[in-house]
Amino acid sequence: MPTTVSASTRTAGFWSAVLATVFSLVYVLAQIGEWLGWLGSAGGPDAASTPLGLVVLLTPSLFLGSAFLVLTVSIHQLAAPGRKVWSHAAVAFATAYMVLISINYFVQLTWVTPRLAAGRTAGMESFLFVPFDSFLYSVDILGYSFMSVATLFAAAVFDGRGVDRIARRCLIANGLLLPFIALQMYWHWMIWVAALWAVTFPASTWSLAVLFRRAATTAE
Repeated sequence: MPTTVSASTRTAGFWSAVLATVFSLVYVLAQIGEWLGWLGSAGGPDAASTPLGLVVLLTPSLFLGSAFLVLTVSIHQLAAPGRKVWSHAAVAFATAYMVLISINYFVQLTWVTPRLAAGRTAGMESFLFVPFDSFLYSVDILGYSFMSVATLFAAAVFDGRGVDRIARRCLIANGLLLPFIALQMYWHWMIWVAALWAVTFPASTWSLAVLFRRAATTAE
């Protein structure tokens, strides 16, 4: 990894990492509330969300997609020339993740949720977001599977000590959740292991925020 980066890369990397951390933690708190039944659902990972639950859960998740993509682009700019193939792969998978979840959540927030709140769901059953039993839930876990792959590739950029090592380990830990995210449609219990994302992902993004904050800059 280069010892210096441009001021633009440092700024974009730091703020995208901070925003990704904030959006992920807001989502985690909302998900805990959802599973406890505080947002009107029956509680637990199998229960379908209420309109309130969808808004609270999916709004930070929608913004997280863009923040994570900008973060991976910043990591690509940070990478040493010999490691850019890994960071470029991370950008590619992060792009796939962002597109999939953004389409999914935007459709849920702007089309499904208003009709769900009004009780007008006839004819749109295929677009309801039902855990383990819907088309768009499957799309969602595909998106987060691509995120896991992106973090595995991004981890290969970092080879130093200190914050570099912490970021690499957190990114790898997040990437290793891949099978538990991707296969939970078949084995629902896997969601409990996949839920470790609530720790590994914000730990990854916060360590990256620290790394970018401490990076020396060159004149542009």
